[in-house]
Amino acid sequence: MRISKKIVWLGALLASTAAAQMSQYPSPMVENTRAHLRLEKQVAAGQRIKLSGGSLFIPAALANKDKVCLFIHFHGADWIGELAASDNDVAVLSVNLGGGSSRYARPFLENPRRLEEWQREVETESGKQISELHLSAWSAGYGAIREILKRPANHANVHSVILLDGLHTDYTTGKPGPVESELVTDGLQVFLDWARLAAARQKQMLITHSEIFPGTFASTTETADYLVSELSFNRMAVLKWGPMQTQQLSEVRAGNLLVLGFAGNSAPDHVDHLHSIRSFWKMMIADKNKK
Repeated sequence: MRISKKIVWLGALLASTAAAQMSQYPSPMVENTRAHLRLEKQVAAGQRIKLSGGSLFIPAALANKDKVCLFIHFHGADWIGELAASDNDVAVLSVNLGGGSSRYARPFLENPRRLEEWQREVETESGKQISELHLSAWSAGYGAIREILKRPANHANVHSVILLDGLHTDYTTGKPGPVESELVTDGLQVFLDWARLAAARQKQMLITHSEIFPGTFASTTETADYLVSELSFNRMAVLKWGPMQTQQLSEVRAGNLLVLGFAGNSAPDHVDHLHSIRSFWKMMIADKNKK
C-alpha cells in the first residue's frame, strides 16, 4: 500500500512538473552578465523625406550621388537605422508599424505590389536611382519580409535579406514538444528558399538569433535550426565577441548564407541585435564587395 501511494505521489509530481514546464513566462527584463551596450542617440547628417511607407534617410555623403544602395528596415527606431545607413554609406527607408508580425505583413497582403510602389516613390521623391535593394528586419519586422518574398516578382529586385533575432512560427500542436518541437513550416518556406539561393551565391542572407524561448510560439533558435537542418548544414560552435560586446556561440557559413547564434534569453539580449544593426549591415556589404 505504501508503494502504491509513493507511485501515485511520484506520478502527481511528474505531472505537476510537466505542467510547470509548459507554463509560459516572459523573458527577464534585466540581465547583468553581458554589457548590453547601446548606441547613443544622435541626429545623423543627411536628408529626410516622409514617404507613404515610412521615413527615407539619405546620408549627407550621398547627396551628390545619382544612385544609392537602399536598405528597407522593418521595426526599430528611425535614428538607429539612420546611424547604420550613415556608417555604411547607404540610404534607408525605416518602416515602423507597431508590435506583432501581422502588422508588418498586412500592407503587403493588402497590396502585393507594395514593394514596387515604395521603390518608385523613393526614386521619385529623392531624385536618385536605387542601385541595389536590401531588406532588413528586427523582431516582428520579419512579417513584412515574409510577405514580400512570397511574391516571386519581388525576388529580382532584392539583393539580400537580413533577419535580426526575428523569425518565428507556430508549433503544430500549439505548444513545444517534450523533446524536439514540431514547427508549422508554411511561413518558413520562403525563407528556406531564399537561404538556399544565398548558399548557392545567387542572393545574400544573414540570420541572427538569441536564446530566448517564448514558449507560446517557436523561438528564433528553433526556426534557424530548421533552416540549417533542411539545408543539411552543420552549426559550428564558437566562443567569441560579437558586435556591441555580444557573445557569439555558433555560426553557419555556406556561400552567401550566414547564420549567427548569440547568448542570452532576456529582453536586453533581444535589443542587442537591433543596436548591432550597423555591424550586421556592414557584414552584408563586405560580402557583396568580395565578389
